[in-house]
Amino acid sequence: MKTNIRAAIALAAVISAACSPDAPAPYGPVPTPQQVAWQKMETNMFVHFGPNTFTAAEWGDGTEAEDIFNPTDLNCLQWAQTAAKAGFGGIVITAKHHDGFCLWPSPESSHTVAASTWRDGKGDVLRELSDACAQTGVKFGVYISPWDRNDPRYGTPDYNAAFVNTLNSVLGGTYGTIYEQWFDGACGEGPSGRKQVYDWPLFNGTVYQNQPDAIIFSDSGPGCRWVGNESGQAGRTSWSTLNPEGFAPGMYNPDLNEGVKNGQAWIPSETDVSIRKGWFWKESENETVKSLNKLLQIWYESVGRNSLLLLNVPPDTRGHLHEIDSTRLMEFRAALDEIQVNVAAGAKAQANTSRGRGFKASALVDGKYDTYWAANDGETAASIILTLPEARAFNRVMIQEYIPLGQRVESFTISVPDGDGWKTVAEETTIGYKRIVLIPQTTADKVRIDITGALACPVINNIELYQDNIYVAEQK
Repeated sequence: MKTNIRAAIALAAVISAACSPDAPAPYGPVPTPQQVAWQKMETNMFVHFGPNTFTAAEWGDGTEAEDIFNPTDLNCLQWAQTAAKAGFGGIVITAKHHDGFCLWPSPESSHTVAASTWRDGKGDVLRELSDACAQTGVKFGVYISPWDRNDPRYGTPDYNAAFVNTLNSVLGGTYGTIYEQWFDGACGEGPSGRKQVYDWPLFNGTVYQNQPDAIIFSDSGPGCRWVGNESGQAGRTSWSTLNPEGFAPGMYNPDLNEGVKNGQAWIPSETDVSIRKGWFWKESENETVKSLNKLLQIWYESVGRNSLLLLNVPPDTRGHLHEIDSTRLMEFRAALDEIQVNVAAGAKAQANTSRGRGFKASALVDGKYDTYWAANDGETAASIILTLPEARAFNRVMIQEYIPLGQRVESFTISVPDGDGWKTVAEETTIGYKRIVLIPQTTADKVRIDITGALACPVINNIELYQDNIYVAEQK
């Protein structure tokens, strides 16, 4: 009897699967699993640290004495613990800036911590930070500039091979898994007065050979791209696809900020911005630490616009994140936690179209990333209504596309009840991994989202409503 019951259950499952509609086919370029995981990190920390910290320069010239680098109380664990408490998923450190000084004992250079009196020449910032990241669960990433204003080989045929050795010494396993390799495309003169022609295919190949899951940042990717400014603002239209052909790091691509609809490759944007006026710590800039309101604006205009936020928080001459900066980060985290309480909890969702079983509108409010509502093939417009258990106050609408199947939506509107009808309160373009739309203060038991244009059938996996009582939008 039990055998028959099991057979009947198995047959029913087969029949159910046969009757279920197929999932939508991927549309256009799609992210790798590593790119999806990277995008889910949402906010990460940039750390600019090196001789410039002690000279108050932004770009050193490579002639600085190694003994200039002398943190009095390096505490990488404080950095990692602060990052974790702030909700940052990873830290990217300037292991080598344009001055060529290496924060680790690089065998390819004499301009390193090993040549300084700090820790009697036995110090290694990357070792201490990678260990701190492992201890706190924060991912570890590195910025290694190919420009080197100290290396006499820069500008000669020998330099590219030397830079590969530099990469190998960091990425080869000594410091564990590297989640992001940050390449600045800056290319200036070296000590010989010559510029270098970088071999980017060789450099990228070296990264992947050592760290196959790493996300490579540069102006043109291939893992993620520069957002095109350092003010913390992704495009209001923000495609994760780009046409990188013909562009290289250091070559400005006019499409960096908004991306390209139907672009050739999946290269999402990363928004890098400093919490201070400059990138390296200066005591004179302690009063320039961005306000909570400004950080929230940046968050809305980066994470809320389908980009990842990389917020620079530079350590001081002690080797600590300054108290002003770390306090502001805790305020930022507390504000985000308060804002991101889902006002739509318990809501029911309905759509005017659906692929059927497995892709119904209920997936929009189940809180699961990998379940989603999808329209039928060929349908590029749809209407979704969320009905709340009772009237609730909200002024933010968060929407996510299921990006493993590509980015599709190119226009949508948001409406709220108005008497017997609806009033449109927002008209926007792209969604991508995450879109947070600021709408007028509303108290209602319903909200409607109309997808008015898409490149293929829409695939949406999450909709939430927030009430933000903290951020005050700048008047324009």
